[in-house]
Amino acid sequence: MTGSERRQQLLLVARALFAEKGFDGTSVEEIASRANVSKPVVYEHFGGKEGIYAVVVDRETQLLLDRMVNTLHGGHPRVMLEQAAIALLSYVEDSHDGFRILVRDSPVASSTGTFSTVLNDIAGQVEHILAQQFAARGYEEKLSALYAQALVGMVALTGQWWLDARKPKRDEVAAHLVNLAWNGLSHLEHKPKLLG
Repeated sequence: MTGSERRQQLLLVARALFAEKGFDGTSVEEIASRANVSKPVVYEHFGGKEGIYAVVVDRETQLLLDRMVNTLHGGHPRVMLEQAAIALLSYVEDSHDGFRILVRDSPVASSTGTFSTVLNDIAGQVEHILAQQFAARGYEEKLSALYAQALVGMVALTGQWWLDARKPKRDEVAAHLVNLAWNGLSHLEHKPKLLG
C-alpha cells in the first residue's frame, strides 16, 4: 500500500470510529487495530488522534459547505430555500457518519472546523441573499443576518433530529421545512412586536 493509500485507509477507519464512538471514545490503538497497522503508523501520518480527527472534520466540513453553497446559485428565493434544505438533508442521508462527527462536541474543534462554523459560513451566504430580497421588499436589510441564522438553524436542527428519526422521507421533511420558513417569511411584518 502506498503512503497516500495508507493515509486514506486510516482516515476511513478513523471516520467510522469517530462516528460510532465519538472523539473521546476512540483511541489510536483502536484505529491502528482496525486498519491492521501499528500505532506508530498512525502517529507517522497524523501525529496522533487529534491530528487524524482534525483531518476528518476538515474534510466533512468542506463537503457539507460545498454542498450547501453550491445550491445557493440564484433563482426564486423559495426554490433556493428548497435546494438548501434538500442539500443538508441529502448530506445527512448520504454521509450520516460525517454528520454525526460534525454535530458532536470535540476538544479539538473549538474555533474552526466545527458544525457551528459551517453553519455560520452557510448563514453568511444566506444573509447575502436575504439582504437583497429584504431591500427589494422594503424590509430592513440589517436584519438579514438574524433571519439567516434562524433559517439555517431551523434546517440544521431538523437535520440533527432526522439523522436518527429518518421518517418522514427526505423530500417530505424538506417540504415541511420550506412550508414553515416560506409561509412565515412571505407574511413577515415590517415592524414585529410581541403581544405580551
